[in-house]
Amino acid sequence: MSSIPLNDFIRQIPKAELHIHIEGSFEPELIFEIAQRNGLKLSYPSVEALHKAYHFSNLQSFLDIYYEGAGVLIHEEDFYQLTWTYMQKLQEQGVVYAEIFFDPQTHTDRGLAFSTVIEGIHRALVNARQQLGISSKLIMCFLRHLPEAAAQETLKMAMPYQKWIHAVGLDSSEVGHPPSKFERVFAQALEAGFLTVAHAGEEGPAEYIWEALHLLKVSRIDHGNRCMEDEALIQELVRRQMPLTLCPISNRELRVVDVLENHPLKEMMNKGLLVTLNSDDPAYFRGSLNDNYLQMAEALDLSKKDIYQLAKNSFTASFLTEDEKASYIEVLDAFYAEKG
Repeated sequence: MSSIPLNDFIRQIPKAELHIHIEGSFEPELIFEIAQRNGLKLSYPSVEALHKAYHFSNLQSFLDIYYEGAGVLIHEEDFYQLTWTYMQKLQEQGVVYAEIFFDPQTHTDRGLAFSTVIEGIHRALVNARQQLGISSKLIMCFLRHLPEAAAQETLKMAMPYQKWIHAVGLDSSEVGHPPSKFERVFAQALEAGFLTVAHAGEEGPAEYIWEALHLLKVSRIDHGNRCMEDEALIQELVRRQMPLTLCPISNRELRVVDVLENHPLKEMMNKGLLVTLNSDDPAYFRGSLNDNYLQMAEALDLSKKDIYQLAKNSFTASFLTEDEKASYIEVLDAFYAEKG
């Protein structure tokens, strides 16, 4: 065994990312590059001004600027470049597998073809597997601030590409848009063979998590922080070993927690919840996946054993087959035996 410093341990340990919005990986430099290429003018005069705008008071203030950034994406090549750029960043962080969210309604509502969006993203994911050694699956999210009928139309658009989409999810403005609003379209997605996930219990109440479990039949909860307000819910999540994809830096930036020292991650681990660390929207929140690991390790005094457990959870909570999970965890165990 050759123990290494914690930051090197975090950078090198094999891990998966399960909660990343590809549109949320859009760095200001790339936004300006693509906007210029497409002849579009942003409301910000410079890259520096856009960087300074990446400070938010809540989820909605983030979404306002998030949608403006996404608006410069027009051509298949734009979506390819966005995705390929992020996959290269994952390779630098020891990520060997990723499950990536995309928001087609953000683009189809602007008049883009569904095919333009998914074909660019898919091509980048194929190249990442071939050239970077990073496997992935794609999760299509419905925007919860839009009507359920719009989600149903999006599901229809997705059907010709079902072989490329593993699951459907639910994101965007949570408060006032409970999971129950989308019960029928999620039933349709399940019937069509998709798995389901949903953002719940970030800004919304613990009741939204119950709804996601019972009405949307989810296989995973994205965020889920507010489960800690409901002991019966905690027990149910532990009983099911229902994964939670936590995003601590995102939580701090959107004021879900005030400081990372008050994040419930360690308490959740101690209670037996199956929790994972993720970046959410890393460009906007100025926090990569490894930044989330390192800053939480510093804030909560996590040990290398804790980091190892979170990395193991990232594979356990994934949509990989059991054999694939075992294969990745075998490599992880060998790394921990040598470097832990």
